[in-house]
Amino acid sequence: QLQASGGGLVQPGGSLRLSCAASGFTLDSYEIGWFRQAPGKEREGVSCISGYGGATLYADFVKGRFTISRDNAKNMGYLQMNSLKPEDTAVYYCATVPRKRFWCQIAATTYDFWGQGTLVTVSS
Repeated sequence: QLQASGGGLVQPGGSLRLSCAASGFTLDSYEIGWFRQAPGKEREGVSCISGYGGATLYADFVKGRFTISRDNAKNMGYLQMNSLKPEDTAVYYCATVPRKRFWCQIAATTYDFWGQGTLVTVSS
């Protein structure tokens, strides 16, 4: 089971850190992805981190603002979001798949396990 948390209301320019907690299995060597879906829009990939080596990938619209990380000892994944913009408002989901490789891909259809989303609202 995966559970995303950490969402909330934040002003433009603010920061939030989302967490992705795994239970019932070990995230170690699993690829982790973050996705989001805004009202009336399709789901889009935000970032991913590889199962081995910690390689990361970001969508262009979050590069330089968001940072993905993982803590295998705590069985957690994270998404640090800085310089938030109103257009970042969405429900954010974490997902994982046991892909043991040194690179990752932000393709939603390739992830097996999904957590419940957490709502991020960026507004003044």
